[in-house]
Amino acid sequence: MKTRNRIYLSTLGLGLLMFFGCNQNSNGKSSHVKYLQSEAHAQSDAPYSQAVQVGDMIYLSGVIGRKPGEPDLPPGGITVETRQALTNVKTLLETYGSSMDKVVKCMCMLGDIGDYDEMNAEYKKFFPNNRPARSTFGVALPLNAKIEIECMAKID
Repeated sequence: MKTRNRIYLSTLGLGLLMFFGCNQNSNGKSSHVKYLQSEAHAQSDAPYSQAVQVGDMIYLSGVIGRKPGEPDLPPGGITVETRQALTNVKTLLETYGSSMDKVVKCMCMLGDIGDYDEMNAEYKKFFPNNRPARSTFGVALPLNAKIEIECMAKID
């Protein structure tokens, strides 16, 4: 019985070491972490990175519907803010080596859950074919934004 337990524990230990101790993904690339941000974002001294890359995945921080470099949200409500937020997502993904067709998961946070249908109408335009997995919920957002979107995508 003791030998059987030792074999089991040795196998378990080896499996855990292989799972947690491996520093390469299946294609042999190192899965180190890169913290990504533009010069403007770095100068803003925000307490977060615009994106983080781990292996062949990129994780974007939440993006609101404000045009880059502008302090205020655009007028026009949820449709305009959703369009701008997704345009900002698209720009970030392309800047860091991905694209909208490689998004695998989005999280949409709405300042008013009653904007759900209007947000979806604009959202579908950015994901016409392969739609990523998604979660949507109502929250209080900074700057009284109507929407904040966070995405995860593959990188080639």
